[in-house]
Amino acid sequence: MKSNYSRRRFLGLSALGTASIFGLSTINLLTGCIDEELFENPNENTNSDHFKAIVVGTGYGGAVSALRLGEAKINTLMIEMGQLWDTPGDDGKVFCKINAPDKRAMWFKNKTELPLSSFLWININRNIESYAGVLDRLNYNNMSVYVGRGVGGGSLVNGAIAMTPPRSYFEEVFPEVDAGAMYGTYYPRANQMLGVDVIPSNLLENSSYYRFTRVSRKQAHRSGFKTQLVPNAYDFNYMQQEEAGTVEKSAYDNEVIYGNNAGKKSLDKTYIADALGTGYVTLKVLHKVSRITQKENGVYELLVVEINAEGNVVGEHTFTCDHLVLAGGTMGTSSLLIKAKAKGELPNLNNEIGKNWGPNGNIMTARANHVWNPTGKKQSTIAVMAINDWDNPAHPVIAEVSPLPMGIESWISLYLAITKSPERGYFNYDPSKDEAILNWGANQSEPSVAAVKNMMDKINRKEFTTYRYDLFEDKKAFADYFTYHPLGGCVLGKATDLYGRVEGYQNLYVNDGSLIPGSIGANPFVTITALAERNIENIIKNDILI
Repeated sequence: MKSNYSRRRFLGLSALGTASIFGLSTINLLTGCIDEELFENPNENTNSDHFKAIVVGTGYGGAVSALRLGEAKINTLMIEMGQLWDTPGDDGKVFCKINAPDKRAMWFKNKTELPLSSFLWININRNIESYAGVLDRLNYNNMSVYVGRGVGGGSLVNGAIAMTPPRSYFEEVFPEVDAGAMYGTYYPRANQMLGVDVIPSNLLENSSYYRFTRVSRKQAHRSGFKTQLVPNAYDFNYMQQEEAGTVEKSAYDNEVIYGNNAGKKSLDKTYIADALGTGYVTLKVLHKVSRITQKENGVYELLVVEINAEGNVVGEHTFTCDHLVLAGGTMGTSSLLIKAKAKGELPNLNNEIGKNWGPNGNIMTARANHVWNPTGKKQSTIAVMAINDWDNPAHPVIAEVSPLPMGIESWISLYLAITKSPERGYFNYDPSKDEAILNWGANQSEPSVAAVKNMMDKINRKEFTTYRYDLFEDKKAFADYFTYHPLGGCVLGKATDLYGRVEGYQNLYVNDGSLIPGSIGANPFVTITALAERNIENIIKNDILI
């Protein structure tokens, strides 16, 4: 099995590399100019507009779906609205740094939109050229959502924190899903495929780049809280070399939310490369699905707009398929289905579409340490530890110790918290904008803020410290108006059956974070991956290979 995957990955990475060199928007083993004799049973319908299966999106759910469909020798098309991030810019790097953003940073914006909007009340966002950049921020009333744009979706821009949620909470969220199978089979499979590991102790305990982590750990313990290592999909062998100074730095050089040039095991290097390596998967980049309909014979028809990296429309295409997997992420999938239902293009969708959205209880906050307690001028961008108070019956929270790599000593301890929020938002269609709009109330983040404040107040009282009010919008101590972890909108067992089959339609599936009802108690991408593995296995067996 290992040699088979190694062979597939080599072929897939070669195809991606060739496509990058020649600027191809269609990528598979044939267009990648790889000798057909190197693999068996290549995709024979490269130039066709009809596919047995189409997967919309290349994030975690889409990447899993494409790989398993390809393994089953199912002729599959993947559609991605962002670009393939594999071509160096003028500086020789594919991605730019947090502290040196350029047009590569943001998806068609004229200014960066960082989670921290200021420092010492000075705006730190910078003007940039509009371009098909790697990070997008979707702004709605009371809530903004960060998403990745490109082959690999959110894996390109996240901190790669690969947490598995407490089993008891998973069972609470998904009472009808077999938790034994999830924790015995699908979570281990997801972690193995994603390359998840924990930081070596020598880096955690001795590296100057993790002083900020050690400071927060000590303070948490003094206040009676426990801490835990959080697994990560970053290559810690590469980080060891960064520490030794023998390779180009990435996590050690202000790279993360605009992409990592090395070290991170993003999906384009794992699942997607493996999927292309099967020979049955074709990938189209800078293609955005604008409409989905179903013909009388049950075939799904997708209208797709192709753009270039400058945002100019260069073509419109129609693709059809027998089986359609929507995996455009919570925001993308919910938007497509809400629009299709409202416009009568998929009129049989049930009323659960667009409901049960949540930000995974995300709250960001920061504390000001004393001058004799520095957090470090140099900080790794890869978080590896969290303060765990999830068992608190009144205020369950996990607060990840986050980096603030500013290149100067700031004496700031920064945290991204995950809370058990009961609040849910919903989408509705706005015909004037032809968009699905997220509805989230201004007071719906209050339970999450209360949970985080309960934890941080205890630490501040013990340390005689205070909050920072100069980092977030409106001088807030708790940033409750953005999320990295959007979830819900097409919830498992409500908008779909228990394997992601969309109610009201045959051979239409959702297989991404839309299936999770608003909260999962951990960074969600490992759960999304594991659920996707479970779902697509059942779908292939019972719907396609029959």
